Amino acid sequence: MSYIVESGASRSRRSRRRRALVTLLVVALMLFFAFWYAYSYYRSSGHASAAPAPTCTTAAPAKATKATQATAPKPADITVNVYNATDRDGLAGKTASDVRERGFKVATVTNDPLQRTVTGPAEVRYGKSGAAKAKVVLALVKGAKPVRDARTDASVDLVLGRKFTALAAPVNQAPAQAGATAAACR
Repeated sequence: MSYIVESGASRSRRSRRRRALVTLLVVALMLFFAFWYAYSYYRSSGHASAAPAPTCTTAAPAKATKATQATAPKPADITVNVYNATDRDGLAGKTASDVRERGFKVATVTNDPLQRTVTGPAEVRYGKSGAAKAKVVLALVKGAKPVRDARTDASVDLVLGRKFTALAAPVNQAPAQAGATAAACR
């Protein structure tokens, strides 16, 4: 009869394989639970936020005179040329898309054709016939400087300067809309 004698090397090899298998199993379980936790966190974060409820204010809406309403043009009636007077690439393009989102028409988007140095946040260039429209465009950039030139058309140029960071916060509601909202809250 023959005995098969197991050597010490094969026993240690089996025990190493067993340890490696157990280690791989533990790592796989840890990864599974980590992904499960991340997935449940991702799903719950998307549905947890609720939409804010509308609030009512008791302040009376500001009354606008007929003369103010007649002379203040709407953004949809204003064509703006957006020029970049800085060395920041893409500033005019990004700002032009923000101006479009506010309801203005944007005609030209490029570097400043006059190549002037604008040290403040912006200049609003306009002619005599574009003065009322320039006032509306001036409200887009806090600290913008009005510059009247000799142009004969009603176009308005928004020239972005060195200190420009972003457009001013939009006005939330027009006076007529504010009155309607206050009436709906009663």
